[in-house]
Amino acid sequence: MTAGSRDMRADKPGPLPAAGLPAPPSAADQPECVSDACITCSDTAVAVTVVRLLDDDLAIVDTGNGEEEVSVALVTAGIGDTILVHAREAIGVVAR
Repeated sequence: MTAGSRDMRADKPGPLPAAGLPAPPSAADQPECVSDACITCSDTAVAVTVVRLLDDDLAIVDTGNGEEEVSVALVTAGIGDTILVHAREAIGVVAR
């Protein structure tokens, strides 16, 4: 920093926004989850069982009402695992 210049970060905590872009929302600005449904799409996560693993981080799962193809790119799942799926994306392993 040169003499006479000012560190803008001293006035505002957190990351600086890129030039011309608005500052990212703070935690206080984020919507609060108040139900078991996603605040973005109103969908709920469902526990399903992995039946078969496919290429490209995909799996066939048993939903209890048939089989569906879902992404398992975000989790480490194996055949027989119960996974939590939201919007066809596995978001957690519930039981192995």
